[in-house]
Amino acid sequence: MSTQRFTPEFKEEAVRQVVERGYGVPDVGARLGVSAHSLYKWASSVWIAPLTRSPASSPSCSGVSQRCLP
Repeated sequence: MSTQRFTPEFKEEAVRQVVERGYGVPDVGARLGVSAHSLYKWASSVWIAPLTRSPASSPSCSGVSQRCLP
């Protein structure tokens, strides 16, 4: 059984649907054929990454890969 691989662009768009558009993880996962677990894992890097960076190393908070928390 082979593991399906997704492009970074696909992952970014899937996460964007959850983070920016407010769709639920299970809904997006079902629509795109991705397990909710994988989608949560991809999204967690968006939610957790800003907490692990210092403000000096992250001058802008735009884009899915550098999402700022309110």
